[in-house]
Amino acid sequence: MYERLLPALLLIILAGSSKAGPWLREKGSSFTASSISATYFLDTSSQTYLEYGLTDKTTLIADISMLRLRFAPESGYAIFSLRRALSTPDATSKWAYEAGIGAGWIGVQTLPIARAGLSWGRGIKLGEKSGWATIEASLVWDVTFGEHIAKLDTTVGLNFTDLTAGMLQLYTVDIAGETAATLAPSVVLSPDWTKFRFQFGAESELGNIEKSAIKLGLWREF
Repeated sequence: MYERLLPALLLIILAGSSKAGPWLREKGSSFTASSISATYFLDTSSQTYLEYGLTDKTTLIADISMLRLRFAPESGYAIFSLRRALSTPDATSKWAYEAGIGAGWIGVQTLPIARAGLSWGRGIKLGEKSGWATIEASLVWDVTFGEHIAKLDTTVGLNFTDLTAGMLQLYTVDIAGETAATLAPSVVLSPDWTKFRFQFGAESELGNIEKSAIKLGLWREF
């Protein structure tokens, strides 16, 4: 059973989310991001990611993903977690940790999973333009069998204008000594006529161009 579930989990965990890194939400504020990606062969994945500021020092997170492949049952995961700050609010470099529980599934097979993460981030400057950089390391454990997936996400973003930003992300996953990396450039548009932000990007697994995908995302803060 596990041999069938783990590859599916690996594929959807490879997909990056619009996480805020170590920055916490203010109490009562929230952030949502929904995205969908599709390959040339119409393998698709979708993700819904939500953050809510429970207090100024604690952010609640829901991370739900679904994967639909041509020759496999529908699979996915849902993880609910807490993020807490490790650095002071006025620190230049921000640190935070995250801990959560949830489940992963493929078809009718379901396994409980747990996730722990550590993230770092800071604002950056390139000439007159501002931006940000984050690094997040996380482990996802299969509680039943004691196996784990290690993941390292790196993001560099730059605000080109008040309405346009660019991001370059690298997702690296290791499972049982097998490593895969995905490069994901994207552009985020923030039109002044709506509260939504629109993400247009691509994802390509290094050394495996057949798994390249187009990604569309929709973000909003409340």
